[in-house]
Amino acid sequence: MERTHRQPPSEADLVSISGGRFLMGCDGFYPEESPVRLVDVDPFFIQRTPVTNRSFGRFVDATGYETVAERALRSEDYPDADPDLLQPASMVFAPPPHPASLRDPSQWWRLIRGANWRSPFGPEGRPAHPDHPVVHIALEDADAYASWAGLRLPTEAEWEFAARGRLKGAVYAWGDCLHPDGRRMANTWRGDFPSPPEDDPTGFGTTPVGAFPANDFGLFDMIGNVWEWTDDYFAPHKDSAPPKSCCALSNPRNRNAQASLDRPRGGRIPRKVLKGGSFMCAPNYCRRYRPAARHPQDIDTGASHIGFRCVRSINETDDRSATS
Repeated sequence: MERTHRQPPSEADLVSISGGRFLMGCDGFYPEESPVRLVDVDPFFIQRTPVTNRSFGRFVDATGYETVAERALRSEDYPDADPDLLQPASMVFAPPPHPASLRDPSQWWRLIRGANWRSPFGPEGRPAHPDHPVVHIALEDADAYASWAGLRLPTEAEWEFAARGRLKGAVYAWGDCLHPDGRRMANTWRGDFPSPPEDDPTGFGTTPVGAFPANDFGLFDMIGNVWEWTDDYFAPHKDSAPPKSCCALSNPRNRNAQASLDRPRGGRIPRKVLKGGSFMCAPNYCRRYRPAARHPQDIDTGASHIGFRCVRSINETDDRSATS
């Protein structure tokens, strides 16, 4: 892809983080977050919000980039695959119309043909809002944007350090109470997942970036709204078992294609760490709306709740002073 007409995010969109040593992880929720350990982070810049549809659109306009969800798989490359699953498609969240078992995510995930960052609910759904976080982003898509913008994806440690703000050891990015004084601090699920809110049956999904309070570093939507890619491969800590996928199924489109090539038994698509939780996180289902929470995601698969933000290292010669 030719990278011309570069329009990187302005410095006003980047927040300087001074780095330091912090306690990473958590021992009180999910085993993959343990153990709590001391980690050192170098200074870096991070985008104030997740990348929006507006910003991603500028990247696409400048480069002609086509996301993974927008590409058809070639039948000649996958001769034994189901032809229907070779068409451009992505995973879309759709609440079931009836009570559902929390053990079966297939009840609320659908592979929708034509779903992508421009049409997050599919061709028949409402179009993407310019100020919402871009979604249906696979790792390759996030890396392409970051390269164009002169940025990169954060490490897991950088992301968690930034999400915690100046709070040391707090459960959430704003303290130890999920809803202090009854106030919603992030775009997470209202009520019992996966049932839509009783007062607003369509009141779920992404919200404009910045709709909820910033943390102490002035960063918005570090928690909730969309999961965010990091550059670290996922591995459980200690001897814990891999976490159950509460957030997205593997993309059947890609799995079908891989199976048609007789992928060696035991082989799997690499997974990287997602951070921050999404609008689907709820106390009764997925309590990963915390800085320490982490989740594995196949690198070839986006979904209607997966986005990203980027960072840039601060070189020793950088004369801009850290503000945090």
